[in-house]
Amino acid sequence: MEHQHNQNKHHQHADHGHDHDHAHDSPATQSHMKERDHAGSQDAHAGHHTHDFLIRFWICLIITAPVLLLSHMIQQWSGITIKFAGDSYVLLMLSSFIYFYGGMPFLTGMVRELKRANPGMMTLVAVAITTAYIYSVAVAFGLQGMDFFWELATLIDIMLLGHWLEMRSQMAASRALQSLVALLPSIVHIERDGQVTDISLQELKKDDVLQVKPGEKIPADGWVMDGISYVNESMLTGESDPIKKVKNDTLIGGAVNGDGVLRVQVSGTGKDSYLNKIVTMVQSAQNTKSKTENLASQVARWLTIISISVGVVTFIVWLSAGKDLSFALERMVTVMVTSCPHALGVAIPLVVAVSTSLSATHGLLIRNRTAFENARKLTTIIFDKTGTLTKGAHEVQQILPLDQNFTADEILQYAAAVQQHSEHHIAHGILKKLKDSNLTLWPSQDFIYIQGVGVSGLVKGKKIVAAGPNYFRQEQKEQPAIPESINQSTDTVNFLLIDDQPVGVISLADTIRETARQAIADLKAMHIKSFLLTGDNDRIAAAVATQLNMDGYLANVLPHEKQQKVIEFQQKGEIVAMTGDGVNDAPALAMADVGIAVGSGTDVAAETADIILVNSDPKDVVQMISFGRATYRKMIQNLIWAVGYNVIAIPLAAGVLYPTFMLSPEMGAVLMSLSTIIVAINAQFLRVR
Repeated sequence: MEHQHNQNKHHQHADHGHDHDHAHDSPATQSHMKERDHAGSQDAHAGHHTHDFLIRFWICLIITAPVLLLSHMIQQWSGITIKFAGDSYVLLMLSSFIYFYGGMPFLTGMVRELKRANPGMMTLVAVAITTAYIYSVAVAFGLQGMDFFWELATLIDIMLLGHWLEMRSQMAASRALQSLVALLPSIVHIERDGQVTDISLQELKKDDVLQVKPGEKIPADGWVMDGISYVNESMLTGESDPIKKVKNDTLIGGAVNGDGVLRVQVSGTGKDSYLNKIVTMVQSAQNTKSKTENLASQVARWLTIISISVGVVTFIVWLSAGKDLSFALERMVTVMVTSCPHALGVAIPLVVAVSTSLSATHGLLIRNRTAFENARKLTTIIFDKTGTLTKGAHEVQQILPLDQNFTADEILQYAAAVQQHSEHHIAHGILKKLKDSNLTLWPSQDFIYIQGVGVSGLVKGKKIVAAGPNYFRQEQKEQPAIPESINQSTDTVNFLLIDDQPVGVISLADTIRETARQAIADLKAMHIKSFLLTGDNDRIAAAVATQLNMDGYLANVLPHEKQQKVIEFQQKGEIVAMTGDGVNDAPALAMADVGIAVGSGTDVAAETADIILVNSDPKDVVQMISFGRATYRKMIQNLIWAVGYNVIAIPLAAGVLYPTFMLSPEMGAVLMSLSTIIVAINAQFLRVR
C-alpha cells in the first residue's frame, strides 16, 4: 500500500502558541475565542493608529492655511501682503503646534528606532523636520535667513497623509484574514434531550449534535448524520461550486449551507478546527520574513545611513562653495526629506499581506514564505499519484479466489475485517464494497500497518495479511501469478494471505482527475518537468504517466525510498517540488526544495510541508507556481521602484542640477509620498492578476 493517514498522529504544527485560556469556556472553544479576540484587538489597534494619523492630518492641514498666509516667501509669490505686529511670533506658535502635534508620531518613532539601534525611515523624517524647525526658530529670533515654517507644515501634512494611506492599505490587505475569523455564527441550534435549543458558539463542545438550517453558516467542523444539502465552501477552500453533502460526509466550520437541513455531529471546535488552523497559518506566514524581505530591510537601513551622510556632505559642500547657511541647510533638509525609504519600508510587507491573505481564501496555505518564493525557480515536480493526479477513491473491480476453499464473499470479509482500522484509499474501497454487498463486518485484533506495503491482523484466530505486490518483494517471497482478467495497466492489486498462504486477489481501480491532464500541460508550457511517483507496479505507473503525457514515472517506490528519489533529482541539478499527503511522505516533503502537501477537507496540518493545497487538485499546483511568480514579480517591482526613486531623487535634492533645477523640500515630500502610494497600489494589483 502506498499511503497511510494515521488519525491518531494528526500533526498540529499550526496550533503552536495559541493555547490560551478563557476561564469560563470549554477547552475546545477557548482557542477560537482567543484567536477572534486577538485578531479583533489587532484590527482595533491598527484602526486606532490609522484614525489617529487622519485626525492629526486634518488638524495640521487647517492650521497650515494661516502658516502659508503668514510666510514671507508665499506672500512674495502671491503678491499678497499680510503684516501686523508680532506676526512672526504667531507664525512661530502655529508652526510649533504643527511640529509637536503633527510631528509627534515621527519623533516617537525615531526614539523607538534608535533604542533598537536600527535607524530607519522615522529617524530620517524626524531629523529632517527637527532640523528645519530649529533653524526656523532661530530665524524668528533674529538669525539672518529665510524661515522654513511653511515647508515644515506642508512636509508634516504630506507625511501624515502618506502614513495614513499606507496604514489603510495594510489594513485592507489583512481584511481577508479578518473575514475568515468572523466566519462562524454566534448562535448554534443544538439537540439536547430530544429538543432543539439555541446556545452561543462558545458553549459548543465536541460530539454535540447540531441542526444547520438552509442558508446558515456551519458553526464547527463535523460530519453529516442526516440530511442532504449543497454546501458552499468557497471562502475556505476556493472551490467555487457548492458541494453536495450526504450522510457521513465531512463539513468545515464557516461554510454556508444551501437549501437542505443538516443534522451534524461536531468533530472539531476552537483550536482543533480547520478555520483556526488557516488563521494561525496565515498569521504565521505573514509574520515570517523571507529572504526578499530581509534584503529589503538591509537596503532600507543602508539607504537611511547614506541619506543622512549625503545630507551632511551636501550641507558642508554648499557652505564651502560660498552659499549662505539657509541655502546649505535647505539642501540638507531636502535631501533628508526626499530620500526617506518610506516606499521601501512597505514595498515587501504589503505584497506579503496581500498574497498570504489571498492565498488562504483560495485553498492555498503558505507555511514557508521562502519556499513559496522559490516556487518560481522549479524545474521538476514529482507527483505522488494517489489522491493528487487520481481521485484516490479506489473501487473494487474484481474479487478472485486463489484457493478453492474460500469464496469471493469470504475473501472480501477477511480483507474488510483487517482493513477496517486503516484510513487508506484501498481500505475505504474494500469496506464500501462490503457495505454494498450487505455482508457482515467481522471483528479483528492486533492490527499492524506495514508502511508502503499493506496491513495485517488477527481475524477469527487466523493471521490475515492484505497487501500489494511490494509485500512479496519485502518478504523475499515468490509473488503469485496475477489472473489475466485483471487489467494491470489500470488496476491496483491487493493480495489476501491467510496464515501466510495467498488465498485471493482483490483488484481496485482509481480514476484520473479531470484537471490532471490540463495541469501537466500547463507545467510543460512553464518549462517544468513532471514525474509520477507511486508504489504501484510499472504497468499502472506507465499507463497513468502516458495518459497524462508526463516526462516519466517512478514505480514500486516504498515510502522510505521517496526521499532518495528527491535527492537523486537534486543531484542532477534540478530544483524539485514534491507533492504528497504530508504524513508518510514527510521525509520527501522535507527534502524537496518546495514541499507541497495535498489534503482535502480538514487534513491541513502537514508538519513538514512548505505549502498546503486544501483541494488536492493538481491544477492548484500550477496556480501556486503562477501565484508565487506573480508575488515575486510584485516584490521586485516594488523594490526597484522604491530604490530607483531614491537613486534619482537624492542627487536632485542635493542640487546637482543647480541652478537649472532645484528640488524643494515640499516637492521632495510630495514625491516621497507618491512613491509610497504607487507601491501600495502595485501590491493590490495582485488581486486582479
